[in-house]
Amino acid sequence: MRLRGTSRRLSAWFSRRPAWVPDVLLALFVTLIQVQNIADYSAFEPVARPITDFGNLGYALLVVSGLVVVVRRRWPVLVFAITGGISLVYFGLGFPDRLSCLGMFVALYTLAAYGNGRRSLQIAGIGIAVLSGGWLIAAADIEPQAAVGWVFFRIGMSVISTAIGESVRSRRVIAADAQLRAELAERSREEEARARVDAERLRIAREVHDTVAHAIAIINVQSGVTAHVLDKRPEQARDALRTIEHTSSRALREMRAILGVLRDGDGREPSPGLDQIQELTDKARDAGLDILVEQSAPTTPLPSAVGSVAYRIVQESITNVIRHVGPTRVTVVLAPGIDALRIRVADEGSRDAANVPAQPGGGSAKGRGIVGMRERVQLLGGQLDAKSLPSGGFEVTARLPLTPVGSRL
Repeated sequence: MRLRGTSRRLSAWFSRRPAWVPDVLLALFVTLIQVQNIADYSAFEPVARPITDFGNLGYALLVVSGLVVVVRRRWPVLVFAITGGISLVYFGLGFPDRLSCLGMFVALYTLAAYGNGRRSLQIAGIGIAVLSGGWLIAAADIEPQAAVGWVFFRIGMSVISTAIGESVRSRRVIAADAQLRAELAERSREEEARARVDAERLRIAREVHDTVAHAIAIINVQSGVTAHVLDKRPEQARDALRTIEHTSSRALREMRAILGVLRDGDGREPSPGLDQIQELTDKARDAGLDILVEQSAPTTPLPSAVGSVAYRIVQESITNVIRHVGPTRVTVVLAPGIDALRIRVADEGSRDAANVPAQPGGGSAKGRGIVGMRERVQLLGGQLDAKSLPSGGFEVTARLPLTPVGSRL
């Protein structure tokens, strides 16, 4: 139990250790290996100069080249220059070789692994070339000649250390790129999800506006008629109340279908289409409009999205007439063609000149009717135009391509 507790404490310490601790331990390890390796040099091995000459200068050089590794990450080029220079001096004076260049190998690895790629490799390459020339010149008169193998060992290990460092740097760059791509992909998925949520909210808002505005406009007119004729013509009042009942019932069904998408995607009724235009105009006639419908049979079945948008355009246009103009003649033209469905809804204006609204067909400046219709049409890649007529009426025209480019409505 005591060993387990000690192990946990050590693991916790290493997990939150300062960044310089590994470099300090590595520097001590390199220094110890270099000094110990040369200290065990056999007296019977040929050496040009003992390690203790010049006041133990060889030991001093080994200690400096080992301890300088502490700052290898902060100043990799400087550490490589120091260890390389010490290697030239050490080898040029003829001190015992062996692993005296271990600090320089670590410096070359660090230069390649923590550098900036091409520039670090260029510095390492130039440095290895200069060091190799110096080592070969210093080994020209080395005895015995077999000892020249240590020179090639230095050159080979220098190249290998640089290659390993570059491999580590490349893997780190690849991993960082992969992490960045993953983060960008995750961010893109989140943005796409938010965009879909916003689009769905906008779709629901349009559906709610179209359904509620149309129903409330008809109910408002019929309730006014009921209040006016309730005592004088009860039969007409009864018909108006039936219209209110049917209109509100249908509005409730459509609202349930629209809001059902907020709970789940099942049990949703299909969106209204052109086959329900007749029912829509009948209710408008009950509200006092004189409607003429000119509808041609399509040569090919219309996409459901196109039919739904066409229905909403006619519904919103009629609602605007009921709300802002009152009883008048309205012409609805639905002309499906080979490539597009053309829609025209026009009214003749108010029959009472004093009752002409300031903004015919469009409602108040804050209204969303025409704006909502235009958004629906643009989602399908079509065009919509709404304008006042010289005769005093208002006209809405739209062109809906039969191959819509928008998303589901």
